[in-house]
Amino acid sequence: MDATEARGQGRIIVIYGLNASGKTLMAERMRREMKSDSVRYVAFCDTYGTATDRSYYLQQRWNQHDIDEETPTVAQALERSFLLSGSDTPERRQLQQQLFSQMGMEPLLDKVVIALSSGELRKMQLVKTLMANPKTLILDNPFIGLDSEARAMLSEQLQQLRQQGMTLYLLVSRPNEIPEYADEVRGERCEVRGEKIVELRDVTIRYGNRTILDRLSWTICQGEHWALQGRNGSGKSTLLSLICADNPQSYACDITLFGHQRGSGESIWDIKRRIGYVSPELHRSYQRNLPALSIVASGLKDTVGLYVRATDEEKQQCMKWMQRFGIEHLAQRSFTQLSSGEQRLILVCRAFVKSPDLLILDEPMHGLDMPRQQLVKDIINDYCSNPQKTLIMVTHYDEELPSCINRHLTLT
Repeated sequence: MDATEARGQGRIIVIYGLNASGKTLMAERMRREMKSDSVRYVAFCDTYGTATDRSYYLQQRWNQHDIDEETPTVAQALERSFLLSGSDTPERRQLQQQLFSQMGMEPLLDKVVIALSSGELRKMQLVKTLMANPKTLILDNPFIGLDSEARAMLSEQLQQLRQQGMTLYLLVSRPNEIPEYADEVRGERCEVRGEKIVELRDVTIRYGNRTILDRLSWTICQGEHWALQGRNGSGKSTLLSLICADNPQSYACDITLFGHQRGSGESIWDIKRRIGYVSPELHRSYQRNLPALSIVASGLKDTVGLYVRATDEEKQQCMKWMQRFGIEHLAQRSFTQLSSGEQRLILVCRAFVKSPDLLILDEPMHGLDMPRQQLVKDIINDYCSNPQKTLIMVTHYDEELPSCINRHLTLT
């Protein structure tokens, strides 16, 4: 196992901001705060080359007749960079060959550097940087000047690096450069995407000596569909309990929901009114012998168990959603007498019944067979086709994620 494989899953963090918003200054501060031997910074300042390509001059690319025996090929340039960045050991040579293979460098090695396209030169610059085997990579404007094919290629490479354990910071200035696979997005992207639905700022949660969440900041904008992932015990359920105001510590944290600061006078029912929610904890709390229809209807009142009798109109609304989930035949069956899969499907239906602005689905597929998992994914995709609907979904299985997911946050 090589050094990158030993690290485990990494992260991709996007820092978004307009020109002169301080992104580059933030990157410089990060470089100073991190160990110099574990972080590398690459700034792509124009459509061809980088800020570090000092040998490049304005007309060089077009003067092909200037090429002579002293003009370096890609292989020669990478070899020089390899020798300058560390000792020549078998381990580093193995890393070099792995990078050449992963980044598809073989067809480029015999080309002279000045003959490379923007995308090819970008790829070479990344390989040069990665040969130092950094733990953290900061890329300033990584997608600038690249065509759609080159952007797709770069995106695939960045995701591979994350899988190998690297932490990547992407500094971007345009919202359409924020990749869907990002684990975290920092910045005021909601200025162009709509209302801020959830905003957490430097949230820390501790139980005794154990820190569950450490200075977590997270902004969710209207119409975003987030996958919240992480190992068991990483704080996913705790994070959701803060948003839903089920956790008493939520009132001691800097949290804004639907534009209202937590603790500014809103009741817990004001908070829950616009949220549809299902979770394993919610499932365990339903132990009362009530008809399935009543369980679904309790979602209209945000209660665990129906304490307010549903009207005929509300019952019709519940039945429409139960029909959508294919469980209308269970309406009068006792919830506690149903299978665990049927119970979970009823609770997922409960989360949808009031057409909430924010849908929070914590492990919604538990106990569901493959056809019903696909049914739930289809319903989620259809629901989230409305640009005003926002989703947070937790799962440990990527295959359970619906295709509408366009944002990722991974807790470590």
